[in-house]
Amino acid sequence: MTTGTVIVMGIIAGGTIFIGLPIGRLPARGAGLRALLNAITIGVLLFLLWDVLAHAVDPVDAALTAATDGRSWWPFTGLAALLFAGLAVGLIGLVAYDRWIARRPRELHVPIHGVLRLGDPASRLAFLIAVGIGLHNFSEGLAIGQSAASGQLQLAVTLVIGFALHNATEGFGITAPMAASSVRPRWRQLAILGVIGGGPTLVGTLLGSVVVNDALGLVFLALAAGSIIYVLVQLIGVALKMSRGYTLYVGVMIGLIAGFVTDFIVSAGGA
Repeated sequence: MTTGTVIVMGIIAGGTIFIGLPIGRLPARGAGLRALLNAITIGVLLFLLWDVLAHAVDPVDAALTAATDGRSWWPFTGLAALLFAGLAVGLIGLVAYDRWIARRPRELHVPIHGVLRLGDPASRLAFLIAVGIGLHNFSEGLAIGQSAASGQLQLAVTLVIGFALHNATEGFGITAPMAASSVRPRWRQLAILGVIGGGPTLVGTLLGSVVVNDALGLVFLALAAGSIIYVLVQLIGVALKMSRGYTLYVGVMIGLIAGFVTDFIVSAGGA
């Protein structure tokens, strides 16, 4: 498969994240709808956490099975250490970063030439969600690239379609915290969030087409899981403060269903 084809596949898989981003520019609305948007984001991220951890544990389980069958224990030990280290860095690293940003003077909350404003909690949360999703999408890109490199074109195309659907829902998850508040991001800010969340898909696709390494994919999956856990804790805290009865649970179910439906589409293709 040519490099151009691989690039197109990565762009398609990651580019659909921009479909859901405009939700962040919708005007402020009632408390009930804000609570629903927050809850749907929780549901989408809960699915992503399950999906990420399931894929991250697979190579560790395989190494453990091999070790119990009489092979060396070192591969299992190394992969397990990478899993736990990635989780710790992804989780604790975001805690430290968010606190550092919050302590800075408000006028300095203008990284990336003043476009990506992080002075309010909703914008910071959207940025952190984009970071977590970007790490997850890098690992998805690796899967696409490795399938293309091994000549499994049908599998690669199926992955592109499935991950493209995933990213469409993830774009909504990134900006939902801003839509649920009074923050109305600029188009340039949304574009940067889209690049942070979706761009790693292309990078992972290109790298996966030339490098096949389970440990690399495991590290990024673990980092993604840690960051998603941090964001989920923040969103659940917001949801509990809103306290809108059934709204939280209905929204979580909507987000979970959206995630599983796109995953079923990938599985139906044999991926």
